[in-house]
Order: sequence, then C-alpha cells, then structure tokens
Amino acid sequence: MDALASETEIMESCRDLTWWRGADAGWHIEWRDGPHASEVAEMLAALVPSAVAATTSPVTARLEVVGIPFVLRAVDPLGRRRVLARRDLWRLAEALDVSRPTATRHPWEELLGG
Repeated sequence: MDALASETEIMESCRDLTWWRGADAGWHIEWRDGPHASEVAEMLAALVPSAVAATTSPVTARLEVVGIPFVLRAVDPLGRRRVLARRDLWRLAEALDVSRPTATRHPWEELLGG
C-alpha cells in the first residue's frame, strides 16, 4: 500500500478501494473506476524491484512481491490515461494545491468556475 500511496493520481482515482488477506496467505486489492489492473501491476513492478508480475489483464493482475502473492482486481476500470485527463471535484489534492504561481489559474478556480 505504501508503493501505491506514492502515486496519488492512482489512489485518488480509485473508488471503493479495499484490501484483505486471502486464504492463500496473499493479499487481494480491489477498486472501482481508476486504472486497469495491468497498469497498476506495471507501476508496482517499476516501484518495487522485487515485484514479479505473473499474469495481467485490464481487470485482474497477479504478482508476487518478496514471495507474497498479490491479486489486483479493477471493477469497471477507466484506464490511467482517462483518469489523468478527468478533471472533477474528486481530484482534491490538485484542487487544493496553492503552490502554483498566482499568474496562472488554480485548479480550484477552474472547478468552481471562478
């Protein structure tokens, strides 16, 4: 979860993010909307050197990290490209970012029509 937390765009785009310990002593991570499971598996493999992806598809992905199996499942995924292009109120971190120069419009100004 720490590796996923470093990618705020992914975490903020996922609805109903849940995880639980499976009967196989592995972890199951499931979310609604957000990126495809294969995209998350690729991202985790890039962030965690010991991660090895076994099988991936847009909806499910299986990988192993330090000998622990993970099953990723995306319910009704949008895909990362669509998630990054989407500008809604749920993108709270970007909307509240006031560190940008004042010469440009802040994201919250665009969201609220100001």
